[in-house]
Amino acid sequence: MSDSAKVIQTVNRRRVFYIPGYDPIHPRRYRELYRKEGRAQAEVSGYEVELIGRQGTGSYGWQVTGRMDGRETEAEFDVLVWSDIVRDSMEQNIAQTYLMMARTAWTYIGSGALRRLMRLRKGPVIAALYPVGMLILQLGLALLLGRILGGLTGWLVGQMSPLLGLLCAWGIGLATVVTLLLWFRKIDNKLFVYYLMHDYSYSASTKGANPPELEARMAEFADQIAEALTSDVDEVLVVGHSSGAHLGVSILADLLRAGRLPDTRPALNFLTLGQVVPMVSFLPDAHRLRRDLHDLSQQDRIAWVDVTAPGDGCAFALCDPVSVSGVAPVTGKRWPLVFSAAFTQTLSPERWAELRWRFFRLHFQYLCAFDRPKDYDYFRITAGPITLRERYDGRAPSKSRIDVAVSKYTSMAP
Repeated sequence: MSDSAKVIQTVNRRRVFYIPGYDPIHPRRYRELYRKEGRAQAEVSGYEVELIGRQGTGSYGWQVTGRMDGRETEAEFDVLVWSDIVRDSMEQNIAQTYLMMARTAWTYIGSGALRRLMRLRKGPVIAALYPVGMLILQLGLALLLGRILGGLTGWLVGQMSPLLGLLCAWGIGLATVVTLLLWFRKIDNKLFVYYLMHDYSYSASTKGANPPELEARMAEFADQIAEALTSDVDEVLVVGHSSGAHLGVSILADLLRAGRLPDTRPALNFLTLGQVVPMVSFLPDAHRLRRDLHDLSQQDRIAWVDVTAPGDGCAFALCDPVSVSGVAPVTGKRWPLVFSAAFTQTLSPERWAELRWRFFRLHFQYLCAFDRPKDYDYFRITAGPITLRERYDGRAPSKSRIDVAVSKYTSMAP
């Protein structure tokens, strides 16, 4: 559905519950991203988005006023804060990281998940293999340089004392290896090797099950959503980005099964962006996630829209997360509506050329401004005058979506 001056406003007040992916940085980054990109999109699209901070609440968030199509809408954002859990999971030394790399690789290769994931999209699989390859390369370079410097030092000192030369060779070689590996770790904010390795290992360490500390945080967030559903807002919108998509699936499935959804307003809708659901749902012990996908796909209380883009090499673009996980119901599947943000069309050639090789930045493009927007606009969705369901009512899914069962593991009960 396109926005125009004839839009009938159905949302005056909205609550938005945002679930970030695996990210160690405080969620204030998402507030500032919304502020900056909302302003940029408003300039392109001819509307207003005004963001203000929020004080005195128990959760992190912000407030937004949107003025679009002659209508004014208020939105209040809450963020699922799990950056502290992410940081704790990343507090491993170099040796522990290499051991973790071996375990993660074995989990995906030994279970057959990696081979099946490659049948979907090679981009996110390459992204998963990137930290493995880079860690091996870093170790190889460190060992090579250590051997060269240690050998040269040992030869020089060995001219005076063979024993001292041997000790120097080992000492200099070991110091070189450690120093170079520490340097690689120090510049990881440019390479993203350790970050990605910890990201993939987080789910692999439990073979697809959610760790208890994350389950507890999800339950608290579910309570916040349930409370919002008893308020006088017109829409409660849950947004899950990247790894946050599968957390959102489980949170909403829990609310649905517990009977915590109201019979009437407010509307409850779900938007997933840049999802990587198969990286988890294809693992042996992801029973809960597969059950949640199955349940959420066949109800009609919550409209679920899934937006990805082939230009995003970190997401399983246009892969229906329910179908590819092998848990689609035989009949009655309603969700998600899968379509593309079409970066090559919604970004100008100049902007696309600027971003196309910045893979991690592109993974966040769904939350950013487009200089040639079509029917996907994050700021119209979160601060506009109609619900997500109404916005995409009658919208056809992308013809190139992948909706065949691929996962080896389809059990929905432990």
